[in-house]
Amino acid sequence: MVTRHNKIWSVVKHAIVLGFGFIMVYPLLWMLMSSFEVSDQIFHRAGLVPSQWDFTNYPTGWAGIGRWTFTRFFGNSFAYALVSTFGAVLSSSVIAYSFSRGNYPGRKILFAIMLGTLLLPGQVLMVPQYLWFHSLGWVGTYLPLVVPAFFGGAFFIFLMTNFMNAIPRELDESAKIDGCSFYGIYAKIIIPLSVPSLVTAGLFSFIWRWDDFMGPLLYVQGNPRLFPVTLALRVFADPTTVTDWGAFFAMSVLSLVPAVLIFIFFQRYLVEGISTTGLKG
Repeated sequence: MVTRHNKIWSVVKHAIVLGFGFIMVYPLLWMLMSSFEVSDQIFHRAGLVPSQWDFTNYPTGWAGIGRWTFTRFFGNSFAYALVSTFGAVLSSSVIAYSFSRGNYPGRKILFAIMLGTLLLPGQVLMVPQYLWFHSLGWVGTYLPLVVPAFFGGAFFIFLMTNFMNAIPRELDESAKIDGCSFYGIYAKIIIPLSVPSLVTAGLFSFIWRWDDFMGPLLYVQGNPRLFPVTLALRVFADPTTVTDWGAFFAMSVLSLVPAVLIFIFFQRYLVEGISTTGLKG
């Protein structure tokens, strides 16, 4: 009787989990199936299966806006996300190393101030940052979005500092005996052992910048040649004109592919980087 009760309860739990899982992924499934539906029928069907299949939505959507295709928009997004991610991970790791292994006056105060910046809403900084970048003549380019990434990110610094604190300092002492300098220890000891945290920071940085809409909207909206995918989709679905919803959903599906693939391939590092952060070894 106990075994039978356990089996029934297990089936019920799995059914509940599957039900909630389906509710969560339903919008994505609806968008995927809508990308194969005739545009004027998308908002008139009740189920997921298209009433009339249309496989031309993808080539139609890829043709883009005016003389700019989504090849250009995806290239802009990749360039922006990759360069910014490289700068954010590199600079954040250097700053985190100074907080973890440095010994200088005011280190703890600077770390506390850095953590305090996490409490500032991004909206508070938009106006002063825009005025500053406008005075530098950077508006209309990717410089306001890329250059700040090379000065570190508070969340990534915090993540990497905790991870580096978990690396035994005996390794540093051994490296010093072998003649390693402060920066040699960073390059030969800390960085190789911090790969999970570096990958975790890189994944977050890439996905955040790939999905970034407000930043490009502020700084590059006047130049379609520089549009990333997020801005291109917004213009593609212009409410002032007739929108090809099938092509719009087709490009929306493609815009999810890079982030999903990166998450799948680097999931192991992501879990390891988060789960081991802050542990003392």
